[in-house]
Amino acid sequence: MSDDPSDSPTVVLSDRQDLPADHRALVTLARRTLDQEGAGPVELSVSLVSTGEMSDLQQRFAGEPGPTDVLSFTMDEEGLLGDVVICQEVAAEQNADVDAELRLLLVHGILHLLGYDHRDDEERRAMWERQERYSGVTP
Repeated sequence: MSDDPSDSPTVVLSDRQDLPADHRALVTLARRTLDQEGAGPVELSVSLVSTGEMSDLQQRFAGEPGPTDVLSFTMDEEGLLGDVVICQEVAAEQNADVDAELRLLLVHGILHLLGYDHRDDEERRAMWERQERYSGVTP
């Protein structure tokens, strides 16, 4: 973690859905996660979207019908890490503690952008350990 603001990540949050969310807490968590992972002065976009918008994204980019909870899109431009898109309505269906679920999904999406995955047991253990440490939520 650096005291130089030019070394810090920038997080831009867009809320395009109707449920209440603690924007400040999500931005703070995203910055802290990026700092602790040593991401440097990258820009991250976080979008909270409706089920309709998420269903469209899921169909277009994953070829699967219906909404999902979180999608991550990497960027190929210098300094732009990517986009984490979260459907809060799906999150609410998965966990009665919506704030906890949003924290978990945000960190999960960021870790994917940073190159983590969960295809095998070893990768999953490493990713889940980081998710729990940063989000404070056990997956």
